[in-house]
Amino acid sequence: MDPAPSVSLEHIAEARSVIDPVFLDSPQFQNDALSDVVGAEIVLKVECVNPVRSFKGRGAEYFTHVHNASAPRPWTWTCASAGNFGQGLAYAARKHDIALIVYAATTANPFKVERMRQLGAEVRLVGNDFDASKDAGRQFASDEGRTFIEDGRDVAITEGAGTLAVELLQWPEPFDAVLIPVGNGALIGGVGTWLKAHSPATLVIGTGAEAAPAMERSFRERKVVTTETVSTIADGVATRVPVPEAVTTMVEVADDMLLVDDDAIRHATTAIERALGLKVEPAGAVPLAAATVHRERFHGKRLAVVISGSNVSGE
Repeated sequence: MDPAPSVSLEHIAEARSVIDPVFLDSPQFQNDALSDVVGAEIVLKVECVNPVRSFKGRGAEYFTHVHNASAPRPWTWTCASAGNFGQGLAYAARKHDIALIVYAATTANPFKVERMRQLGAEVRLVGNDFDASKDAGRQFASDEGRTFIEDGRDVAITEGAGTLAVELLQWPEPFDAVLIPVGNGALIGGVGTWLKAHSPATLVIGTGAEAAPAMERSFRERKVVTTETVSTIADGVATRVPVPEAVTTMVEVADDMLLVDDDAIRHATTAIERALGLKVEPAGAVPLAAATVHRERFHGKRLAVVISGSNVSGE
């Protein structure tokens, strides 16, 4: 595989000092009800209580810090998003008067599209899935001479996401494993890099949907593996064409990848709502679904489970 820019531990630590505090120090706590379901000690890391209702603000904030200082004005950024990264980048760009155009699929979650627009982004719906919209956004940026920002490719986004791991390790006891949802791969890349340096005995386990297996296949085969289609309720992990840089980093830091079907994801969202009174999006429940499906493997272990987002409609 081609080398990827190294994720810097120093930069992850720096990101903690420059990211908007509203995205930092998210709740993490042990939950008895979910621990009983899995048969393991479940410590939840809840990344939903912030202005964009997901962890994506971390990486977007640090990217903006790194790339904003020397930016010419006026400046327009372009990205593609299933909805959460677009919100995070819109939140960060708005603070610095940077215009943002987000390409999203025609099938994108309408609630996420509405939230991106509320945060000041221009949203263009093109293509029948996320990767098709990404192709359209990249082509537009190239044609217009604009900056295209790709979640999972720019190392600053990964480093910002890695701040989550700094907080996890404030837990007074070591984790046997951390379960992380894997979409474009920035979160597992950043969190895994920090954990391998500071808690090497902790297993870094990516989780995804069976009907969107490209990242899991890429991990197994140690190269980028694409799929023709994706079909899952978990749009936040519905990657069809992995980012090569993200795959390279994931292969370096992940110990395993687990896939679960949509029924297991639905059961996990229900379990979280009953236990916490929190309605999470399907991608945010994938790690708990994996812990539940593989309960025999994790029996008696101490697990950190990342609940990555709660951008769901009220319907």
